[in-house]
Amino acid sequence: MANPPDTAWISERARALGFALCGVTPAAAVPELQRVAEWLGRGYAGEMGYLADARRGDSARVLPGVRSIIVCALPYHTGKPFSTHVPAESAGAAPRGWISRYAWGEDYHGVVGGKLAELARALRERFAEPFEARWYVDTGAIHERAYARHAGLGWLGKNTLLLNEQLGSLFFLGVILTTLELAPSLGAAEAPPPDLCGNCRLCLDACPTEAFPEPYVLDARRCISYLTIELRGAIPEELREPLGRHVFGCDICQEVCPWNARAPVSELPAFQPRASGGESLFHPRLEWLAALTEEEFRQFFRGSAVKRAKWRGLVRNACLALGNAAPRSDAAAQERIRALLERLAGSPEELVAESARWALARMKEKANRNS
Repeated sequence: MANPPDTAWISERARALGFALCGVTPAAAVPELQRVAEWLGRGYAGEMGYLADARRGDSARVLPGVRSIIVCALPYHTGKPFSTHVPAESAGAAPRGWISRYAWGEDYHGVVGGKLAELARALRERFAEPFEARWYVDTGAIHERAYARHAGLGWLGKNTLLLNEQLGSLFFLGVILTTLELAPSLGAAEAPPPDLCGNCRLCLDACPTEAFPEPYVLDARRCISYLTIELRGAIPEELREPLGRHVFGCDICQEVCPWNARAPVSELPAFQPRASGGESLFHPRLEWLAALTEEEFRQFFRGSAVKRAKWRGLVRNACLALGNAAPRSDAAAQERIRALLERLAGSPEELVAESARWALARMKEKANRNS
């Protein structure tokens, strides 16, 4: 076997590009992938059929001849308060929603992908031998977290996310598959980082929709992130009230995790909350989101991860969140919200109309209780 290229150099180069962590692992199958079939068999993937892609169990089917996988982590925590620390509503203030912090700024696919592309170019400058390299950021048939664990970046927590002692879990993962034979970050006698979750179950108990049937297992069909982003149809009625103010994703299982209490803050401008015309993606006004036209949605969320939910999905979510909001003490504000929902209830987009009708019914129910 030829001497493997300098893995330490790769890690140093990744850090120079802004990655907080970088590790290398062989492209061989990892034990975690053996449990995917059972997870899929339970139906826990919901409508995410792409997770059943057979290539996810064999990286050689993604890149023929692959020998090594480089895994990089880029923190995205901006230092702004967690949703668990921000009151749902202030007396007399406009009702506000919550967008997962990873989606506040520019689309992470482009930000992380740009850095991975630079790292791949650096590899070609460093190593003269012919090789293939292909990078992915949540876009390939690769189980990034499993390979990250075996690259020494952390352990898989009870909420199924990768955890690191210094970074917590508020970071993006990106991978480079390559036919280069690289020395792994963990030696032959080294095991992946130990599981430091211990007896803690804060993430499991804090989930509003009870999406964890057991530790280390997620039923995506009940996960707020899945419901508000991936699910294209109507959100099941029994899960609408537990959604609370969430309109795109959810941070709760990460926010209550003790390992995120001191998560480092990213200084990257790309991850700061997008704002325009007095509106911000940090704790956004629900009325603004619900009233967006399709064109306004396309304009504001161009280059944003929020576009994944599509206009109808985001407005659906905003309607449900308005229905969950506390009644307004300001009669004029209450009437304005009701008028907005009544207009949306007449939308030709049935997904939006049905969600608005549910919100109106919730408002009426709460008003009757308080009268």
